[in-house]
Amino acid sequence: MSLPLVVEPAVLEQHLHDAGILIVDLCRPEAYARGHVPGAVHLEYAQIVSARPPVMGLLPDGAQLSQALSGIGLTPERHVVAYDDEGGGKACRLLWTLDVIGHERFSLLNGGLRAWMAENRPLSSEPVAVKTSHYQVGPLNEGARADKDYILAHLQDADVKLLDARTSGEYRGVDRRAARGGHIPGAVNMDWTLAIDAQNQTRLKPEAALRSQLAALGVTPDKEVITYCQTHHRSSHTYIVLKALGYPRVKGYPGAWSEWGNDPAVPVE
Repeated sequence: MSLPLVVEPAVLEQHLHDAGILIVDLCRPEAYARGHVPGAVHLEYAQIVSARPPVMGLLPDGAQLSQALSGIGLTPERHVVAYDDEGGGKACRLLWTLDVIGHERFSLLNGGLRAWMAENRPLSSEPVAVKTSHYQVGPLNEGARADKDYILAHLQDADVKLLDARTSGEYRGVDRRAARGGHIPGAVNMDWTLAIDAQNQTRLKPEAALRSQLAALGVTPDKEVITYCQTHHRSSHTYIVLKALGYPRVKGYPGAWSEWGNDPAVPVE
């Protein structure tokens, strides 16, 4: 059984009873209770992030992640399909986390719950009885994440492109959400929502449109691309977009601007 990285509702519906698939809902608990994809288990977003204020959106330690993933019944051989109802940011943060821990079997439900409901696909309001597992997080895939020191060491590297997924106001420092406003030197800006087709139930825009947007910014597949936002929530979506387009070297920066913008020792533009 193999699913693409971005899976359509019609395809997922054909696999609802496949024991090898674990469907994970990252909507709010009340939204999950109102209706979810049949068989989907609920995961609280707070379980897959940690904080060291003012730095938010950090990757939890192995023990916390092992507990969270065991709690939804994940096993190494199961394929995760994640969704939410807010454009895919939370779902993609889970998928990025899975990539970091080396769990390579995962997909994003294109359009999430909105697309699923718009097509009148089946919904359940019954909570799923989870058979918990004993998932153990092992060595991390450092190819999927960057930290502050890594970025500092590559600020002048022409092979590395920093992609800021925040709003234009945040990028320009007009909307300041840390001690300092602005962006990491050399970063280019593409608001994460620009990859979303609002007229098509928050699905990803067509591939050609996405490639054109990215190429115009100099974000090309030959570069190593590091995505960041305020807490690596929005930029996790950008990370998955790039992976879906076949970019071979993509990293996410957890902590992101909540770390960089609050550190007086690092440069800002």
